[in-house]
Amino acid sequence: MPIICPLCQSKLQQEKTRWICEHGHSFDVAKQGYVNLLPVQHKNSKNPGDTAEAVAARRAFLQAGFYEPLREVLMQKLAAMSPTRVLDLGCGEGYYTSGMSAITDQVIGLDIAKPAVQIAAKRYPTITWLVASGAKLPIASGALTIVCSFFSPLPREEMARVLTPEGHLVVATPATEHLLQLRAALFDQVNPHQPEKFIEVLSASFQLIEQQTVSYPLRLNSAALKQLLAMTPYAWKAKAEKREQLEQREEFLTQASFQVYVFKKF
Repeated sequence: MPIICPLCQSKLQQEKTRWICEHGHSFDVAKQGYVNLLPVQHKNSKNPGDTAEAVAARRAFLQAGFYEPLREVLMQKLAAMSPTRVLDLGCGEGYYTSGMSAITDQVIGLDIAKPAVQIAAKRYPTITWLVASGAKLPIASGALTIVCSFFSPLPREEMARVLTPEGHLVVATPATEHLLQLRAALFDQVNPHQPEKFIEVLSASFQLIEQQTVSYPLRLNSAALKQLLAMTPYAWKAKAEKREQLEQREEFLTQASFQVYVFKKF
C-alpha cells in the first residue's frame, strides 16, 4: 500500500506490529488492526470526528439496511470502473468500505474518528484502516485510481494529489429533499440541501462526468428514528423540545434522497 509518514512524507514500511519510515518515525498497529497516523499537531480537538455514541447509532441504522439501495448504486458504479486502488475518505465504521473489498483487494478506509475506525478494523480485517486527517492524507501522490467521499469533507487539492492522472472521484451527498419530513418536524424553517454546490467547489481539479439521484421512502420505527437523529447534525441543531416530541413517535415516514456524482481528474 502507498502509505506515507504523516511527519516527513517518506514511505512507510510494515514490520509486523508497526509501520516505520526511513527517518525512524514509527506507528504501532493497534490490536483492532488499524494504524493511527494522526499526529497530535494535526488534531483540532482532543477527540476529533464523530463521538462513540454517534458511531454506534450510525452502525446500527446502516446495518439494518436503510441505506442499502444507495450502497448498491455506489458499488455498481465502482465496479464499472475496475479500480485497482481505492480510498474511502471519511469511511466511518466501514459500511460502504466493506463493499469495496469485493471489487478490488487494495482498499484504504480512512477517518479522523478513532471510535469508527476501531469498529471497522475489527469487523473487516482485510482492508487497510487508518486514523488520519483528510486535510493531510498520508498517501503517496498519484497512487490511487478512485477516491470516494460519502457524506464526508471534500479536500479538493489533497484528493487530486493522491489520484492518478486518469483517476476518478465518487461523491455521495444529501439531495435537495433528503429527510425533508424529518427536518420539517425539527426546525421552524427548512433549508433545502444544495448538492450542486460541490460541482463548483471541485471544478478547479475535477470534471463532472456522471450524476444520479437515488430516492426512496423510509419507514422508521422508534428505534431507527432515534438512531437516525443521533447520527446526524440535526440532533444537536434542533430545539430540545422538538427532538423530544419527535422521539416519542412510534413510526415516522420520510424520504431518503441522495445525489451521486462521478468526477474525473483533469
